[in-house]
Amino acid sequence: MTTVSNLFRSLFLSVLLSFVTPVLLLGGLLGTLIAVSYIPGVALVGQIGESQILSFLSVFGDGYPVQGVLTIGITCGMVGGLFDVFNFYLYQDVRGH
Repeated sequence: MTTVSNLFRSLFLSVLLSFVTPVLLLGGLLGTLIAVSYIPGVALVGQIGESQILSFLSVFGDGYPVQGVLTIGITCGMVGGLFDVFNFYLYQDVRGH
């Protein structure tokens, strides 16, 4: 029973961290570009970068950038969970000793 509990705890943390990391990375990048767009002299760089990021996210979200961020986050979360299950399966004989 302890093995199953450890698997689910590890799986939950892996999926959660794998989901949150790209969401925070894309949100931080977009927030930085929005902040830069208010600085005179480099405002054009921030505006161009912001529009590029939003159009990139719109591709994954059927025209909605927030849905694109969630799609990327869910996909990364699933991949992180699969890696965790693979790692658990691969090293399950080590845990018993």
